[in-house]
Amino acid sequence: MSTNSVNAINALNNFSAEVDNGIITVTIDQSDRKMNVIGDGFNEAFATLTDAFISDEEAKGLILTSGKSTFVVGADIDQLATITTAEEAFDLVEYLKTSLRKLETAGKPVVAAITGTALGGGLELALACHYRIAIDSPKTKLGLPEVKLGLLPGGGGTQRLPRLVGIQKALELMTQGKELNPQQAVEIGVIHDTAKDNEELISKAKEWILNNPKATQPWDEKGFRIPGGDSKNPKVVQVFSIAPAMANQKSHGNYPAITHILSSVFEGCLTDIDNGLKIESRYFVACALSDVSKNMINTLWTQLNNIKKGQSRPNGFERSKVSKVGILGAGMMGAGIAYVSAKSGIDVVLLDTSIEGAEKGKNYSTKLLDKAISRGRSTNEKKQALLDKIKTTTSYDDLEGCDLIIEAVFEDIDIKAACTRNAEAVIPETAVYASNTSTLPITELAKASKRPNQFIGLHFFSPVDKMPLVEIIVGEETDDATLAKGFDYVGQIAKTPIVVNDSRGFYTSRVFGTYVSEGIAMLAEGIHPRSIEVAGLKSGMPMPPLALQDEVSLSLSLHVMQQTKRALEAEGKIFTPHSAMPVVEKMVNELGREGKKVGKGFYDYPENGEKRLWPELTKLYPTKDDQPSQQDLVDRLLYVQANETAKCYEENVVRSVADANVGSIFGWGFAPNQGGTLQFINSIGVQKFVERSKELAAAYGERFAPAKILVEMAEKGQEFSDE
Repeated sequence: MSTNSVNAINALNNFSAEVDNGIITVTIDQSDRKMNVIGDGFNEAFATLTDAFISDEEAKGLILTSGKSTFVVGADIDQLATITTAEEAFDLVEYLKTSLRKLETAGKPVVAAITGTALGGGLELALACHYRIAIDSPKTKLGLPEVKLGLLPGGGGTQRLPRLVGIQKALELMTQGKELNPQQAVEIGVIHDTAKDNEELISKAKEWILNNPKATQPWDEKGFRIPGGDSKNPKVVQVFSIAPAMANQKSHGNYPAITHILSSVFEGCLTDIDNGLKIESRYFVACALSDVSKNMINTLWTQLNNIKKGQSRPNGFERSKVSKVGILGAGMMGAGIAYVSAKSGIDVVLLDTSIEGAEKGKNYSTKLLDKAISRGRSTNEKKQALLDKIKTTTSYDDLEGCDLIIEAVFEDIDIKAACTRNAEAVIPETAVYASNTSTLPITELAKASKRPNQFIGLHFFSPVDKMPLVEIIVGEETDDATLAKGFDYVGQIAKTPIVVNDSRGFYTSRVFGTYVSEGIAMLAEGIHPRSIEVAGLKSGMPMPPLALQDEVSLSLSLHVMQQTKRALEAEGKIFTPHSAMPVVEKMVNELGREGKKVGKGFYDYPENGEKRLWPELTKLYPTKDDQPSQQDLVDRLLYVQANETAKCYEENVVRSVADANVGSIFGWGFAPNQGGTLQFINSIGVQKFVERSKELAAAYGERFAPAKILVEMAEKGQEFSDE
């Protein structure tokens, strides 16, 4: 009989089976993908597999494993993105859960032999197995990260995980989307054991099956109790009484998936597993059909993947790799760029005006590596190997042989020009020269270059080791070959590239500036600073505007404003100061409150205490009696950014909708729940956005007047799309 089940499974696409002493090992290996996913055809095939195994009287047990270095990395998000009805969403998750439930109640042992990362639906598949073993590798990640796309675990995760590890730990893992390494997963009970390699993995799986011929899940045993208590337990009641408030404190109500996870666990853990799984499916439907999920999947999955596949990369150029990079300036940005480059295996020349400055920049890598070692994420050998990649110097002669130069010195056009001339005297004719400027036009900087066609902007974000984005800026003379090389380097260091055309402030700095400036303008109008900051958080931004301005530094912002004024006047153009500028000038020039770096800005930063809004702000800018609604404040902060992005799109500063959306979230943290600045407009509806913009313009100023392109799109019933 075992031959029948093996034959039935081998007849399925992407599944293969073999039998050894009655134990069937099924290998999932999707030939058309780098990693296995639960997508089109998977549920049907898994149902066939399940029925074949259960009905095979000679099959003693089942091992589910993968033919890849990862196990199953989750559901096919592209498939989820096509869901339009509640019935579709409900049926999709119920189909697989029916098979999983059959499998775990069949009375035969089932083991998940996890070859590597198992996330989302992949881990849920493993949780439905009686025993779970994973390869013990630092690359193996185990978790339920669905909340990061506005979803909840719909394959049984909200019911099986709390029944395994307890409600409190399960909520923490799911609402935060935490990923565990194998040792952490063993410690809390997500998996049972680890193996050093595939051979040991399968050997241990077979041994467990032979020793446990009649396996059942804990929750199917008589008298089962959830570890730490069910939803009625006094200690758990405390968790549920606090959890919604804590979640709201972080999410400000912008992520309904968090509430749905809490509800699914609370209700599901008041009943048996079968009813709990049905409850989960209903909450999954609510998530899948929400605007938040659609926004996040559209941008953080579909558009992000299009960017990573090279949507913005010019065609016709072979993929390139940088072997040696020269970094000019060993300050915070240069030091960070040196680290991520060396980490990717690139030889780095870190140049500064003094060897002490260069060594200090290299020491940034040392500190990061020491922290990684202390957390068990690196070793002394790896640390030394990376540090050996970074050569510190004060001599431009050491730049000889570099494929790429990245200038990361102070935002001064004359200093940058001198760097360009000194470097180009040494580097090969084929080398690309990039500036890490955040505001100065690349075309202007390229005037100092002998080869402006090989001059490009690579705008990194601070801190470089953590921020995922690099904004690639194309100057008027930058050629496609240079853009392709820049794009490839960004991918080589595992960052996400967006491509924009040259203009003052480019895209990210220009739009980011509208957010902090709007907050400062509100202060000048007499809006209470606490109301401004609360509105910033309620809008979905990661930091409120006044606090963020302190982080960036008021003196830097003033320098950029003044430089912009001089440049525009030199071009014969009129500079119209933003209403935030007088506030910044007063704070810096008269009061010396430059921001966090000096311990005082819009906030005070006591040495042994938490930051707090400077009490004198309301004396400098008295709070007016008639305060606007919080919704007005939230709308101002979001609409001003979205409208400025539309202007950037209209002016061809941003080249694609994907670049605009992904860049806004990864670059300065535009509300992820909105799916990016242009998706925010799409989600509201272009016509409604235009109408509301006109209302805001009438009440608060012409800067809210809708971009011309929006008015035209509204008339034609269009929305932003790259298709």
